[in-house]
Amino acid sequence: MAFIEAASPHTMNTYGRVPIALSHGRGARVWDVNGKEYLDALAGIAVNTLGHGHPKLVPALQDQVAKLIHSSNYYHVPNQEKLAAKLSELSGLTNAFFCSTGLEANEAAIKLARKYGHDKGIEAPQIVVYEKAFHGRSIATLSATGNEKVQKGFGPLVPGFIRVPMNDIGALKSATEGNQDVVAVFFETIQGEGGINPMRAEYLQQVRQLCDERGWLLMIDEVQCGMGRTGKWFAHQWAGIRPDVMPIAKGLGSGVPVGAVVAGPKAANIFQPGNHGTTFGGNPLAMRAGVETIRIMEEDGLLENAATVGAYLKRSLEQELGSLPGVKEVRGQGLMLGMELDRPCGVLVNRAAEAGLLLSVTADTVVRLLPPLIFTKADVDETVTKLAPLVKAVLAE
Repeated sequence: MAFIEAASPHTMNTYGRVPIALSHGRGARVWDVNGKEYLDALAGIAVNTLGHGHPKLVPALQDQVAKLIHSSNYYHVPNQEKLAAKLSELSGLTNAFFCSTGLEANEAAIKLARKYGHDKGIEAPQIVVYEKAFHGRSIATLSATGNEKVQKGFGPLVPGFIRVPMNDIGALKSATEGNQDVVAVFFETIQGEGGINPMRAEYLQQVRQLCDERGWLLMIDEVQCGMGRTGKWFAHQWAGIRPDVMPIAKGLGSGVPVGAVVAGPKAANIFQPGNHGTTFGGNPLAMRAGVETIRIMEEDGLLENAATVGAYLKRSLEQELGSLPGVKEVRGQGLMLGMELDRPCGVLVNRAAEAGLLLSVTADTVVRLLPPLIFTKADVDETVTKLAPLVKAVLAE
């Protein structure tokens, strides 16, 4: 691998970067500044839904850039209503607030839940969150996150969160028994940074029922697992349920920063003018990116592709590596998959890049694959061919 300088002397040292710099991309492939080619099985961490340089998306964005990039929310932005209506149709919810990132979407969800509580006369509202969750790095979303390593050094954290384990309805009921200050339950359908940990369909249905019984908001973070990645628009839809509040981001703009909080009747009118806002959120470029991304996904059948190619990828990984001592599990759904090893395997990020494959390792021991939704079975074969010897080498060390 042709190395580049790891960091500029003027850039804060916040990332442990792979020593390459990418120059351009086409489809599921990217090239670095030295001309080396890579198969992109990370998609900018589940962001580049349509891959790179998509022939339908690029002209639309070029058209919008030439017309109007930003105007501010002092004025109406017609594509905000168009995108909000589409997201409402796809989710079964009713209204959307637009921001720029998943962190902002999750922060807005937390604010919604707190105001929901205050509007009911609850002085100190509490939100149920989960072990191994990841909701962002602002102080509030960091407090909701279940990872002491990323929280360390940033205390005191924000109070008002009750933490429970995944997939245990008894634990949820026990942790909230008699607590009149609980206002919401907040989780990822499939935990991303936490190691590709899925909520079971039965558990999702139980939590929905509990929220209905107790008047809580069901808030589902679909930032990483949403936007078609699992083969449905939103991962919770596999369980046949509907949340009250749904933060989304990442894949919504296929690379252009777009975030949103989509809400149903219980939460859609909690915010009023002056309660919440954003400078960049919902600007004309971001909204055009969101509208066009969804249009292209529908035209090109990318949900079906994510389900079909994702199942092929999971099956291929299980056949090639699943029976090896040291491979604990291949899990996830669609094109959101994790392969857990019995040891730390962070070295695979650089080694895979050297082999021409982009991926990540999360929770120290989980190889995470989040390719663009245009991935093909041939791309899967190439991924497994490049990855398998690297995993075997790590397990032999």
